[in-house]
Order: sequence, then structure tokens, then C-alpha cells
Amino acid sequence: MNSACKGKKIAFPVEFYCEALDPEIKAAIGRARDMFASLGAEVEEVSLPMLEFGVPVYYILAPSETSSNLGRYDGVRYGAGRELFTKETKRRIMTGTYALSSGYYDAYYKKAQKVRSLFIEEYKKLLSEYDAILSPVTPIMPSKFGELLDDPMKNMMADLYTVTVNIVGLPSLSIPCGFGTSGLPIGMQLVGNMFSESTLLSLGAAYQKVTDWHIKRPLPVI
Repeated sequence: MNSACKGKKIAFPVEFYCEALDPEIKAAIGRARDMFASLGAEVEEVSLPMLEFGVPVYYILAPSETSSNLGRYDGVRYGAGRELFTKETKRRIMTGTYALSSGYYDAYYKKAQKVRSLFIEEYKKLLSEYDAILSPVTPIMPSKFGELLDDPMKNMMADLYTVTVNIVGLPSLSIPCGFGTSGLPIGMQLVGNMFSESTLLSLGAAYQKVTDWHIKRPLPVI
């Protein structure tokens, strides 16, 4: 039994086992849960019902803030290298500009900010009872370079498990936890309360002491 895990409480929201989750990832996360339990952690299923709103809220807030930040690129102080922006970058800037425009600010950005506040309260409540939250990193197996850029919706859904952490501002640690039959890696993440990085690192180190996924390398994909 590992002292870093002994007595620690880890939450696993049942909503993370959604239809979009690849079966191989689901199996790997299940094995990781069992491993933490064997190391002395108390792993419990909980509910985080707001997860389904994470992607739409993030893709209003993040592009809006990106659009606002990049508004200072006036071509004088920072240069005019806009041709270096990718199609996805331009898409997000335009989406954010639209959400912040007159007549749409209250309908989109303001409402998304209110939902962000609800997410903050949900995570605050959950992490007042648990030391960490265990989840997949992404619902799909790794894609080829540029593959998701041709499918914006699939690209957005790939962020399902990470976007709520981003908009709330919590630390998270991504750790290798397996490989699929394709030879590509699978990752899990541990999410903690603000300033709990030391706890996450301790839990991650404990897991890596008894597994070797972090030293293995993916097979070449042809």
C-alpha cells in the first residue's frame, strides 16, 4: 500500500462514462481506478451532471477571450503576421468576435459566464470532499496530425474532459495509463483543488512507481 495514496479520496464522475468515450479508453481508465484503490486510495463514483454543458460554454468563453486579447494586434506594435494564423485559429477568433458583438453579448457571453460560475461551485463542492478527480483526458484515441482540423465538431468534442477544468481554473495532471490495440497511447488526468499541485504530483508518482506506461513508446502508425 502506497503512503501517498493511503487515505486519499478520489472521485470518479459517472458522467465521464458517456457514449462518446472509446471502449479502449474506458477499459484503461477502469484499470487505473483499480490500481489507485489497490494503492490505498478510496475511489468513489460521484455525479457531475453539468459536464454536458462544458464544451458549449468553453467554446463561447475561450474564443471570446481570444478575440478580445488578439484585438491588440493592431499591426503597428506587434506586426501584421495574420497569415500565420491557421483556419482553426481564425474560426475561433471570428466566433468570439460574434459572441461579443452588440446584440449577442448578453445572449451568449454573459450567459456563459453565469454557467462558468455554476461550474466553479460544482467543482468547489466536489473537491471539498475529495482530494482529486479521476477522468479520461479525451474521449477518442489519438488522431493523425491535422485530422481533427477538417472536422470542427469532432475537434471540439475531443476537449470534453478538459474544457471545464480550463474555464474553472483548476490544476490537472495528465498521465499515461495504457495503449490501444492500434499501438497509440491512452491518458488519464487527475484534477485537484486550487494550489493542490503537490497532491496531484504525489498521486501521479505513486501510480508511475507501480506501472510502466510512462516509459513505453507508441508504435509507428502507417
